[in-house]
Amino acid sequence: MIRPEEILTTVDMIQKENLDVRAVTMGISLLDCHRSAVNRTCQAIKDKIKRHAEKLVATCEAVSAEYSVPVVNKRIAVTPIAHVGAGFDAAGFVEIAKALDESAAEAGIDFLGGFSADVSAGTTIGDRELIAAIPEALTSTKKVCASVNVGTTRSGINMDAVVLLGQTVKDLAERSSDVGGFAAAKFVIFTNQPGDNPFMAGAIHGLGQHEIVINVGVSGPGVIARALERKIAQDGSENLGLHDLAEEIKRTAFRVTRCGELIGRQVAKALDVPFGVVDLSLAPTPNVGDSVGEIIQILGVDAIGAPGSTAIVAMLNDAVKKGGAFASQSVGGLSGAFIPVCEDQALANAVRDDSLVLEKLEAMTSVCSVGLDMIAIPGSVDAATISAIIADEMAIGMINNKTTAVRVIPVPGKEAGEFVSFGGLFGESAIAPVRNAGKSSRFIQFAGKIPAPIHSLRN
Repeated sequence: MIRPEEILTTVDMIQKENLDVRAVTMGISLLDCHRSAVNRTCQAIKDKIKRHAEKLVATCEAVSAEYSVPVVNKRIAVTPIAHVGAGFDAAGFVEIAKALDESAAEAGIDFLGGFSADVSAGTTIGDRELIAAIPEALTSTKKVCASVNVGTTRSGINMDAVVLLGQTVKDLAERSSDVGGFAAAKFVIFTNQPGDNPFMAGAIHGLGQHEIVINVGVSGPGVIARALERKIAQDGSENLGLHDLAEEIKRTAFRVTRCGELIGRQVAKALDVPFGVVDLSLAPTPNVGDSVGEIIQILGVDAIGAPGSTAIVAMLNDAVKKGGAFASQSVGGLSGAFIPVCEDQALANAVRDDSLVLEKLEAMTSVCSVGLDMIAIPGSVDAATISAIIADEMAIGMINNKTTAVRVIPVPGKEAGEFVSFGGLFGESAIAPVRNAGKSSRFIQFAGKIPAPIHSLRN
């Protein structure tokens, strides 16, 4: 039973504190769309997406209006296309990407995720062809996002794939140099990628899920920040311990999660499809007052990246998960705190001021819910160095049995300290320096595989 004061508090969060449903994502299985020819496969894909998603946007808008809760993005995630297009060459995969883009445009959604492969244990011929297609697929489409899972705690890290993907990131950026390398912002490399993540660019409809499902991503860093400010103002910082502030974060995450699940279940009910998960990740936006970085400052670190920043992110991530898990039996996806630099004004300012550097961001990813996310780096950084950055981040995920990811944008023609803007939710930032670039090539040339850690043997 929701009490009247809880309703009033939620209304206040929506009106004043940037609470919204960040994404309603419809997952669609395309496994039954494979045909012997590419053109027939593309048509089957378009027919199925149209059949199930043609009412998605209208339904989200109707539910949003009914409950006065903004639904910012409407998205689709599909079965990893490496499975759907197995047997086709790179050109065939590009045609599938274009069919997906047409379907996304027709449905009126913002983005479509799932141009993806899982190569953690090994790489099939189809996986190689999809990876080869990624640069053209993402630069010839507007709404399609891609991801590749290169490692798991159980299987280790596929370094052969990591070598290929460092070059893929470079190719994506260079092919989209007219927009600051933006195509690289639609591509993410994972270890331990979840199959029910509603957030782009890493959303997929994982194997083992319903044929069609609705997943919801709720975000509320602004809500958390305002709750902490109120708590400190009311009780006085001298009377509070970090455990008290963690409790306030947990209580607020509970309310945010309940709101998101309500919207998600109503959308699923209206569309007559199962409800999957609510991902309560604190995904910031470039808007003032909607920042994970601001929370770090409220909790007592004056310069983001200074000692204490990692501890705060760890506490924040844990408290958000605890509050969400208590609010819902359907918490999934990533569910924690994101630190996407370009998409968070306070984080971007910290990079500009040189208080937040790549090495500190890597340390913070060991305790946040994802990884090195939306970080602009100099366009001159070589592919081997990018592969080494990926390898470091994947190792954190593998050893710690958590999801980690890399989404970096080498901005063509620009160097550290210069500025790039991608617009909208993708934000803007100063370009972060990459120290010791060009000094990891011998490591990357070994390729092969980094074996799984001993604690992967759990049977």
